[in-house]
Parts: sequence; structure tokens; C-alpha cells
Amino acid sequence: MYQLTKSGGSGMAMQAAAAAQAIVEMQQYLSFIVGGETYALGILDVKEIIEYASVTRVPMMPPTIRGIINLRGKVVPVIDLGVRFKGAPTETTRRTCIVIVDVESGESRHDMGVMVEAVNEVLDIAPENIEPSPAFGAAVRADFIRGMGRVGDHFVILLDVRRVLSVEELAQVQTLAAAP
Repeated sequence: MYQLTKSGGSGMAMQAAAAAQAIVEMQQYLSFIVGGETYALGILDVKEIIEYASVTRVPMMPPTIRGIINLRGKVVPVIDLGVRFKGAPTETTRRTCIVIVDVESGESRHDMGVMVEAVNEVLDIAPENIEPSPAFGAAVRADFIRGMGRVGDHFVILLDVRRVLSVEELAQVQTLAAAP
């Protein structure tokens, strides 16, 4: 952080402090494609991005859960956002990735993988360029959307990772799928 001084260069110091504050206010989001639409997650929720490799299918799991992967000796479930959002499985291509995110569930934290068609870029979006989620017209449930980020002349759907990957809701889906 910059410090303000009372020396002759205080104008420069104040400009530097203003620039540092602008950087702090700017938020970063990882943008990616699912079902032909561009979405983004807060970069602080993203742990890493890995190339899509073999995912081990688990019997009797709902279609939303594509399977599990071994991430450095840890079992990580992989959620197919194509199924979660639109009901259509994501086709695997050479650009398909798994985004590893950290999800809070009660007092514990879980790593979860999110299967996406392609990862685009990290976007810097200022808070004043984030609009509330629309009441209609979105391709996903309204409670999944944190807001709409204005980037140039278009919008990116900013997802609420805690809602999209709610451990409790995914468990309920599995329970309902297993019921006779």
C-alpha cells in the first residue's frame, strides 16, 4: 500500500493512493463457456484449472455429478455445469477444463471440480459495472446469479459459487434420484 507523506510530493502520493484504492475495488473473475454462454466466478473462489482428463464415474449419481477425480491423492467430485444449468451434458473437446473451486458448506470447506467447455480469461470488473441479476431471461436459475458484469459492450453472468455448488442441494438431488 502507498503511504501519504507531507513532503513536496504529496500530490503524487495522493494519486498513488487513489490508484491503489482503485485496484483494491476492482474485482477479478475467471470467465468460461458453458452451453455456449459466458459465465464467470470470483477468482478468489478458484483454486486451480486443470485439463480435462479421465473422470471416474460413480454408480447411482445424478447426471449433474460427472464423477470424481484424484487431485493429488484427494477425491474431488466433478460437477457438469452443462447438466446443472441446461440439462445437456458438456461435450468434451481439447479445450474442456475442470475448474477446481473451494466451496463452503456449514463449517467445513470442500474442493469441487466444475466441468466447463473452455476457460476464457481473467476479467477485471469494477463494482460499478456489476448490475443486479435479471428477474427473467437468464439461462440459469436466478438464485445462481450474483450479478451481471458489464465488460465493454456486453454482459458476463457472474455466478454465486455457493449456490451453484451447494453441497446440501446436490445431496438432495442425489437422494431424489435414488428414491423409487
